[in-house]
Amino acid sequence: METEITRRSGGFFQTLIGNFFNPELLAAHCCIAALVVYAFISIIFSYYSFEKAQSPEILFVVFFAVSFSPETLRLILPLGWVYEIPSLYSLAASRVILFARYFGIFSLFIASLFAAGFEVQQQRNVIMLIVVAAIIVAFGVPIDTQAWDSSLNMISGYISMFRLIETGTFLLTTANFFISAWTRRSREFIVIGTGAVLAFIGRNILLGTDTWLGLPFALILLFAGTWFICTYLHKIYLWL
Repeated sequence: METEITRRSGGFFQTLIGNFFNPELLAAHCCIAALVVYAFISIIFSYYSFEKAQSPEILFVVFFAVSFSPETLRLILPLGWVYEIPSLYSLAASRVILFARYFGIFSLFIASLFAAGFEVQQQRNVIMLIVVAAIIVAFGVPIDTQAWDSSLNMISGYISMFRLIETGTFLLTTANFFISAWTRRSREFIVIGTGAVLAFIGRNILLGTDTWLGLPFALILLFAGTWFICTYLHKIYLWL
């Protein structure tokens, strides 16, 4: 399969190292496994950290972590080579992956809004809103089932536009946490905002890297960012 890669995967980190390392699909497989392990560990950590402390933000942080689980569907590409899976299933898998990715970043954005003082009586309305937004993105993007990149992602359209959406959401999320530190007079939100930055960077590297170098670096950033977010949210709400 490595001889028939349509193109190298994108991203800032990937652009930096892409000229020095050849793509290795085994590294992409390990990145997928690492994302699933991260989701599993994050759910357990969040449960035990917030078993008694109530935080409106933590539910959406958990959604962010859970959103990495469908990345296993990227394996439909190598499985398709072995078992000749119809392209319809590959298309469906790609849309589920896109839905999960945008549901995850929108969830972390909503968590930052709660930190900034956003109040809502029923959280399910907010959840439905981000579900609908993620569905619109997932089903509105054209996907080429015959072309895929070196990180086992199928080639989709409007890449520049959606990268702009991700970048904007990332910047707004970080800004909301830092604004919370000022409005709520709590320095812990500065650390939480820093954790969000680390988590976003680690996420983007793991979703697109096709080399062994990106795996440990991105995984450390992702785990460290999540640990900062959960630990300092727990510290804030433990005393309320």
